[in-house]
Amino acid sequence: MYVCLCKGITDKQIVQAVNNGTASVRELRQQFGLGDQCGKCTFMARGVINEAMQNSSARQNSSGKPEIFVPSNTPSVSSSYFTLPTN
Repeated sequence: MYVCLCKGITDKQIVQAVNNGTASVRELRQQFGLGDQCGKCTFMARGVINEAMQNSSARQNSSGKPEIFVPSNTPSVSSSYFTLPTN
């Protein structure tokens, strides 16, 4: 579905961007120009980001441990994902 009609940006493009490390509407604006014209898309875009991040966090990696999404702009973490330690 189209999220930003002015720029022709779809929810699938936003989900892909989140999977590649995008974590905010500001980053979508930098990448795609989302919200630069009328701005009515930013609320829906934020919802798509949140849902994609929740889905990403719920996925299981190959070892069966949950993955946690960490935005790529977090300075203390070197990768986009890390695995929780087991007790």
